[in-house]
Amino acid sequence: MQGTGQAAPQAEYAPTDRTVPTRAPQRASYDREAVHAILDEGYLCHLGFVRDGAPVVLPTLYGRVGERLYVHGSTGSRPLRMTGAADPGLPVCLTVTHVDGLVLARSAFHHSINYRSVVVHGVAYEVTDPEERRIALDAVVDQVVPGRSADSRPANRKELAATAVIRLDLQEVSAKVRTGGVNDEPEDLTLPHWAGVVPVQKTYATPLADADLAPGTELPAYLAELTK
Repeated sequence: MQGTGQAAPQAEYAPTDRTVPTRAPQRASYDREAVHAILDEGYLCHLGFVRDGAPVVLPTLYGRVGERLYVHGSTGSRPLRMTGAADPGLPVCLTVTHVDGLVLARSAFHHSINYRSVVVHGVAYEVTDPEERRIALDAVVDQVVPGRSADSRPANRKELAATAVIRLDLQEVSAKVRTGGVNDEPEDLTLPHWAGVVPVQKTYATPLADADLAPGTELPAYLAELTK
């Protein structure tokens, strides 16, 4: 884990050849707080890597602790086995995206979406330290439902043996955001087609209690807050 004696991180991540987009570069941001906000709002990422010379992208859960992302999975998972101590780490690309709106233009070409996304490039390594593994697994659980790790049974020895965790430091990082309305061509503005933005929001429905829930078990406050 990062030591307390380290200097405070800079306000922005340094752009690199891989984090500067070739299309719509004005939408890119390297602001650290903006990147963290996008990551903290989500819990599902897509992890890309090369396996046997071919690209592979896997959807998986993640958790953020400071300047580090943790991804967990089965010890039998190919990308997690490729990050073991005997290996030099696994080059990966991890992405997180939120869709905020459907942008419907008068022309098919100018249809778009409003979104916020983060792309992280780096080398992933297996986490073997027991304390860091505990912190990482708690972070993944709390990324999905804040407060949940303290309100559930921790993994036992058998479960821990079946679970692998990899870490990816936030060093080569960029965010990209699209906001606003339709960008139609001037000559299309008089066309008789509806144009505008359909907002997209993430919502939670009323929790459904398990049929075998112990008598007297109430809905926890953190879950009521999440779903209200």
